[in-house]
Amino acid sequence: MARETTYLELSQDGGGAHKFYEVTVDGTAVTVRYGRIGAAGQVQESSFPTEDKARAAAAKKIGEKVRKGYAPAVQGQRAARPVTRRQVTSAPSTARATAPVLWRFRTGAAAFGIHVDEDRCWVGNQSGDVYTLSHGGEVLARYSLPDGVKCLVADDFWIYAGCDDGGVYDLSSKLPFKAYDIADDVDIFWLDIREGVLNVADAAGGLTVIDHEDEFQWSRRSAGAQAWMVRADARAVYHGHARGVTAYAPDGGGELWHTRTDGGVLFGWQEDRAVYAGTGHHSVQRLAKDTGAIEATYRCDAAVYSCATSPDGRHVFAGDSSSSVYCFDADGRRLWKLRTGSGSALSMQYLDERLYLVTTDGSLVCVDASEAAITAAQQGSVPTAVDVKSAAALPVYTPAASMASVATVTVAPADGIVVECVQQGGRLRVQVVSGGYEPSWNVQFPRGIRQAGARYVVDGLHAASGGFYRVRGEIRRLV
Repeated sequence: MARETTYLELSQDGGGAHKFYEVTVDGTAVTVRYGRIGAAGQVQESSFPTEDKARAAAAKKIGEKVRKGYAPAVQGQRAARPVTRRQVTSAPSTARATAPVLWRFRTGAAAFGIHVDEDRCWVGNQSGDVYTLSHGGEVLARYSLPDGVKCLVADDFWIYAGCDDGGVYDLSSKLPFKAYDIADDVDIFWLDIREGVLNVADAAGGLTVIDHEDEFQWSRRSAGAQAWMVRADARAVYHGHARGVTAYAPDGGGELWHTRTDGGVLFGWQEDRAVYAGTGHHSVQRLAKDTGAIEATYRCDAAVYSCATSPDGRHVFAGDSSSSVYCFDADGRRLWKLRTGSGSALSMQYLDERLYLVTTDGSLVCVDASEAAITAAQQGSVPTAVDVKSAAALPVYTPAASMASVATVTVAPADGIVVECVQQGGRLRVQVVSGGYEPSWNVQFPRGIRQAGARYVVDGLHAASGGFYRVRGEIRRLV
């Protein structure tokens, strides 16, 4: 039988769906490719005992999509929907002294994503590169993602990268995979994740909440557009936008409070009892989580691109659009202002008397934020910053786009855990086959490599409080 390809598209007016679905039958093999129009998409491959069964399976898939509104199209005639990339400017700093930078690593493109934990530092840039480094500045690995990284967020010890292609990638295993695929009509600005529940802030001022199975839960439209802030805890989801900060009940039950801030919110941070909003009117404001009351204001000299605090909120840090970094005490008194030496800090994080910045020139910068180092810097004495270089043989990890890119085994290792793709309510789920686990719980698993009846071996599973499992370690197909 000759190779046959059917290409369909669904594009709705007013910012709705904008995606394609392609089915190719080649003998007994059926390949499905799907995703956003203009993108490479994800690939699923299936094989059947006979050519007739392969054609029947393909016809069924095409029929399902046509009934949902897809129609035949010519690939390339309809343009990809544009994605908003954060446009920022960076002016020279007016500070007299330079921050005590211990080391810096230049990634090659403006960097928005940062996460720092006890083990390592993560940085993601606008080219789709994510690097991990030790706290001493050694480059450990690189992940190559399909599009620019908007942010890096952690949920327990799982790390997720939110990208401009609408995908949210799990970087916690040896094989990175797309854990969430945000709807085409949601123009992502920022993300937060808690216990597998993803909270998405967007260009229109909307908030969309998605569960661990990438299924829509609820959404709200706040009063202002340009929502650059979203933070979540057990009590609320805190959504910062052009008209302030709005807190919503985690279950979507409604608005808890709204507070007008001093200017549109450009960044957000949270501690146990307060959220911090960096604004375009040169300030960071601390809001009480229970009432939304503004408890303190931290004045800077330019628009605030990023902010963070020490764990107890004793010190508040801010990065402005003029390449300066600030430190305040809890009550709002400015303690110091220093030049970053690497552009404006687009995101930041504090850990163990070190302040980590990612900047407009694409650098991950480690600043010694101890009192002794800052005092010395204000007097003109700073360490010689080490410019970190990436090793030539650095391992590079890319997401699996299809089943063909996943390693296979014929026998499950003794310590491996077997999971299986099962059809459930019209969707492919993944559940645990090995004993000792709750068989009814689903596994957060790459959609691009799911196939009905296929079994996989994973190195480990972690039970999340939301009643599902997360994968730990490598994913291999059991054949």
